[in-house]
Amino acid sequence: MAMKVNIRIVGRKSSEPWLEEGVQMYESRLKPSNVEVETTWHKDNPALMKGIEQDSQKNHKIVCLDPNGRSTSSEIFCDNLYNWLEEGGSRLSFVIGGAEGLPPELKYPNSSTAQASPPLLSLSALTFTHQFARLLLIEQIYRATEIRKGSGYHK
Repeated sequence: MAMKVNIRIVGRKSSEPWLEEGVQMYESRLKPSNVEVETTWHKDNPALMKGIEQDSQKNHKIVCLDPNGRSTSSEIFCDNLYNWLEEGGSRLSFVIGGAEGLPPELKYPNSSTAQASPPLLSLSALTFTHQFARLLLIEQIYRATEIRKGSGYHK
């Protein structure tokens, strides 16, 4: 069974060819690992929240990227990635906010919400565009598959 990772982003796809070439390169490298990555672009936070709600109803694991989230090593990210995929029935959604960051309801969930708030993960203390964060995330997903295989990619 293929593992599916959906990256949900508020904003527009980059017009920079090098970013899209990088994304496509890592997506093609992931194919033999049985990990499919797709990106869903949302015009605004309400559309993003609707997509996340749909994923939650299908029991996908949701993880949000945020500079104030938990930072981790690539090795720990690898372990977390496969644990999250297992929790979500081989389905995982990463959420990247737009220029203003994540919607407040993801960063500061209401205590009356039935579902637990999604984990917040930081790629770095540095700030990146959402398009660049997407490329970094896909590279880390690829790196995790290579760590799991024991290849020489991660040194």
